[in-house]
Amino acid sequence: SLWRLFRVAPPVGLLRPPLPSCVLPMAFALPPSVAARAAVAVPLVGEVRPLVSAAAFARPSAGPTAGAPSVAAFACGLLAPAAVASRAAARRQRRNGLRRPVSVAAVQGDEIKFASSSSGDKEPELPPLSLENRARVLAESLPGLARLNGKVVVIKYGGAAMVESPERTIRDVALLRALGLKPVLVHGGGPEINSWLAKVGIEPKFVRGLRVTDAATMEVVAMVLMGKVNKGIVATMGAAGIRAVGLGGMDGGLLKARQVDDKELGFVGEVTSANVEILKAALEDGLVPVVATVATDEQGNFLNVNADTAAAAIAGALNASEFVLMTDVPGIMRDVKDPSSLIQELDIAAAKKLIEEGIVAGGMIPKVTCMISALDAGVTATHIIDGRRPHALLEELFGSSGSKQGTTIAK
Repeated sequence: SLWRLFRVAPPVGLLRPPLPSCVLPMAFALPPSVAARAAVAVPLVGEVRPLVSAAAFARPSAGPTAGAPSVAAFACGLLAPAAVASRAAARRQRRNGLRRPVSVAAVQGDEIKFASSSSGDKEPELPPLSLENRARVLAESLPGLARLNGKVVVIKYGGAAMVESPERTIRDVALLRALGLKPVLVHGGGPEINSWLAKVGIEPKFVRGLRVTDAATMEVVAMVLMGKVNKGIVATMGAAGIRAVGLGGMDGGLLKARQVDDKELGFVGEVTSANVEILKAALEDGLVPVVATVATDEQGNFLNVNADTAAAAIAGALNASEFVLMTDVPGIMRDVKDPSSLIQELDIAAAKKLIEEGIVAGGMIPKVTCMISALDAGVTATHIIDGRRPHALLEELFGSSGSKQGTTIAK
């Protein structure tokens, strides 16, 4: 079967039988890499059903290849029927009052991630890509697919990406697994924490602009992150035919932390170590680990930790090939008001210089710092991408260097 060619278990209901017999000899005649087999089996046959949302297509890149479909366009072009059905079901739920969008304002402080919902904005409905364009995009993606086949990729998932079409990002991660990569998803809380704090009547408290995580708040954080959010992500991946396992920082001693020096902030911690044996076991078994960023101290107390820092520690401990931070900005820009000033690629020395010069400032400093720490710990390349951009994750990992829309910091 086609999924034998990819050396992964076939997701339930993913393939339409039968495939033409002529595909198999063509595929086996190629080098035994997932990328090479995909180039023949997927675009020519077109039998793969949706793993990612077809709700939005990337805009054609500027330059010599203007008008050519992008990697993200291929991702959504493969997959129309299931995505359409999923959106129709969601619309029915909203009409029946089963799903109510929550809108909350972002607050200062990186321990708990919040984002604003823009439920009024709808993604454009575009027609599917032609078979010819699908084949062209996948062929152009072969270098990235071959380079990352079998490699560990750690993705920090949070911010607006958890509010604006969250299923799209989760299905993109599922697609990475189907293509032979080993993704690890580390997530924050999105707007759910604020919502549940309001439901149980807990008023937010702040010290010097930073949120206080008292004992009652910590209980809600743990329940929401490790319960509703974490298991919701696992369920969405399961619906895409990809096996995932939800974990918290206390599982297998995954994340150890100590309470921050400012005791007024309450149960807020700094990650001190990451024991990734449980993640390695899950990856070896073909699972996608989904990690909620609640850690424990030496006494077993729950601590709310920065999701970016936790993800960087996990990436370093796994010696991941790639570490991706999904944020609410395009990347590092020389002028935050000018998107065209985006810096696409730089090394560690250049990143440190941007901090010294004040070009990297404010909330971007801890993000760049944790990316540098991941590189120092053994990660090959790190990326900052805009999680609001449709299929930005696929664009960054598989696109050519000139067409990427984020910032890469590498050794």
